[in-house]
Amino acid sequence: MTEIRPLTLLCLAGYFKGGAFLTAAKQAGCTVLLITRESMAEEDWPRQSIDEIFYMPDLRKRPDILYAVSYIARSRVIDQVVALDDYDIETAGMLRDHLRLPGMGESHARHFRDKLTMRTLAQAAGLPIPAFTAVFNYERLNEFMQRVPPPWLLKPRSEASAMGITTIHAAEEIWPVLERLGDQQTYFLLEQFLPGDVYHVDGLVLDGELIFAEAHRYANPPMSIYQGGGVFITKTIDRASQETHDLVALNKRLLKALGALRGATHAEYIKSAADGNFYFLECAARVGGANIAEAVEFSTGINLWAEWAKIETAYLRNAPYQLPERGANYSAVMNCLARQEHPDLSSYSDPEVVWRLHKKHHAGLILSSPDPQRLDALLTDYSQRFAEDFLAVMPPKESGF
Repeated sequence: MTEIRPLTLLCLAGYFKGGAFLTAAKQAGCTVLLITRESMAEEDWPRQSIDEIFYMPDLRKRPDILYAVSYIARSRVIDQVVALDDYDIETAGMLRDHLRLPGMGESHARHFRDKLTMRTLAQAAGLPIPAFTAVFNYERLNEFMQRVPPPWLLKPRSEASAMGITTIHAAEEIWPVLERLGDQQTYFLLEQFLPGDVYHVDGLVLDGELIFAEAHRYANPPMSIYQGGGVFITKTIDRASQETHDLVALNKRLLKALGALRGATHAEYIKSAADGNFYFLECAARVGGANIAEAVEFSTGINLWAEWAKIETAYLRNAPYQLPERGANYSAVMNCLARQEHPDLSSYSDPEVVWRLHKKHHAGLILSSPDPQRLDALLTDYSQRFAEDFLAVMPPKESGF
């Protein structure tokens, strides 16, 4: 009887995340290899689930990462490369191209990293999006600013979340900014600013179809938290509401337009205060950050990281995948930078508190309840107390460009 060779997954993690993916892949019988940054060496990785860990100064530096993975492949048959962090998605695509592995190649991966690419594809598919223009041709840039009223957002095309975004209030403000950017300016886009509430849909894709989706609303837009500080809060919205119906339907159209294949996705939308409609903002082929995955698990019982690993291994083995039955609780995550090195969260002791963040200079909780109104009442109370007890504010990081 011929022995079946176990699958080997090579996972890239420029930051400490994805432990549940690594554990689930190992439980599925895979050989698990991890490449992470040297600065992540002391993090609490699930080492019992990792066969080998390789450390590099920078996972995005080429050709170093290509040479390193090619060297690993001399003695190990790699079946798939998986990016656990947003910044590793294009690198993983390049490695798949080079090793001729299934999944998104580098150009396809840009659909989920390059904000200009994803907007162009969404626009071509007829999805509602804020007006935007590339920063290539100055005549077109001027035409855009004459046609679309300010303010505008100058956004890095490949940064995560709200990092590196600059608000432009008048046409004359943009030229000094572009002058400072120099040759890097084409790595940005200019977009109409739409005031409104920001939502996100976290989901799982199988064979190009959205098989699981959970919609949430941020209490404050991530950009305002990132640039001005504050307590980050996001919570499940009413699953029977028209908002949820509209967001999930829009998300299905978006993932088709972007060519999602399989795995986890995190997409963000804004509900315009002017017309009440949803507009697409961005989408990533990964699990949402800021402990959103844990909140989803407490509300539905679905661990996005673990199910992503199961989807990947089922595909590689040409085996069926079955999504577990989902629960129907409501959850919220709240966190902030803390003045204290080890914040004391013991006074937040209501039974709805199901998880506490253990990270230096951070305070964080997840609340879960079958009653969304009870959750709202606790969030109102806790957010005020968090601001008084812990909140620290630091200036935002500059864009990587």
